Amino acid sequence: MPLPTDPRILVDAATRDDAAVFQVAPDRALVATVDFFTPIVDDAYDFGRIAATNAFSDVYAMGAAPLFALNIVGWPRERLPLELLGDVLRGGADVARAAGAFVVGGHSVDDPEPKYGMVVIGEVHPDHVVTIAGARPGDALVLTKPIGTGILTTALKRDLLPAASLVDAVAAMTTLNAGASRAMLAVGAHAATDVTGFGLLGHLRNMLEASGVAAELELARVPVLPHAREMLARDAVPGGTRRNLESVAPSVRFSDSVGPADRLLLADAQTSGGLLIALDGERVERLQEALAREGLPRAALIGRVTAERAGSIVVR
Repeated sequence: MPLPTDPRILVDAATRDDAAVFQVAPDRALVATVDFFTPIVDDAYDFGRIAATNAFSDVYAMGAAPLFALNIVGWPRERLPLELLGDVLRGGADVARAAGAFVVGGHSVDDPEPKYGMVVIGEVHPDHVVTIAGARPGDALVLTKPIGTGILTTALKRDLLPAASLVDAVAAMTTLNAGASRAMLAVGAHAATDVTGFGLLGHLRNMLEASGVAAELELARVPVLPHAREMLARDAVPGGTRRNLESVAPSVRFSDSVGPADRLLLADAQTSGGLLIALDGERVERLQEALAREGLPRAALIGRVTAERAGSIVVR
C-alpha cells in the first residue's frame, strides 16, 4: 500500500504500529484505528463486548484517550434475528460507555457470516504518543494480560471446552486496557503495543524491528489462561497461530527445553490481549504500583530488551 507523506502524519502503517496518528494542532493529535472479526464466543452480548474492547485497545496502546466510535456490522439478516444483533451492539455500546467514549454511528451490510467491530478515534498530545519504536537495550518487557485466548476460543468452536470454562478468558478479553495505558504513561514507558492477532512473538518482533533492538524472553514468566495448555495438548490450535509461528521462526531462537507446544502458545493469535510494555527496569515496581491503583492485577515481567540483531528474539 502506498504510504502518504505529510508532516501532520506522525504514525502510519510503515512501522506496523497499532494505530494511525494525525496532528491537528500543536498540542493535539487524533488517533485512528479499526478492527472487526467473526464471533469467537457463543453469547452475542459478550461477542459485542470483546470486539469493542479489542478495537479500543489500539488507542490505549498509543497512550491516547478514546473520543468516539463507529460500528462496523456484517449480518445474515435472513438467518439470524436482528434482536441478536441488538445484543451485539448493546455489548459494544456498554464498552464504549465504560471507556468514556460515544458510539455516534456506523455502517452495516448483509453478510453470510456475522461480523462486528469498530472504528475508534482518540486523541493524544503529539509529544506523548507511545509507539512501538522506542524500546531501548536494557528495558524490561512487561505483559499486562495472560495469553491463550486463540487456543481457548478454538477449543470452544470444536466443542472441546464448555463455554463456562471460558470465564477467565472472557473476563480478560472484556477488560479495557485503559488502566494499563494510564499506568504506563504515569511511569514513562518507552514503547508499547497490544498483543492481538500476531501473537506475543509477532507483536514483540514488530516492536523490536521498529526500535532496532532485540529481546530475551523467559517462558516460565509468561502468564497463561486456565485450560489453555490442556486445550493445546488436544490440538485446539487456530490456523492463524500456526501461521504466526511460521512467520516469526526466522527471528526466534528457542532453547531446547522450549517444546513445540510452548512455541505455539507464544505465537497464539490473541483477541483483546494486554499491553506489552518496554520501560526502564528500575521503573517496573512503579508500574506495578500504578496498575494496583487502577484496580488491575500485577503485570508479568517476561523478559528484557537487548542490543543484539534488530528483531531477533531468544526464548529461554
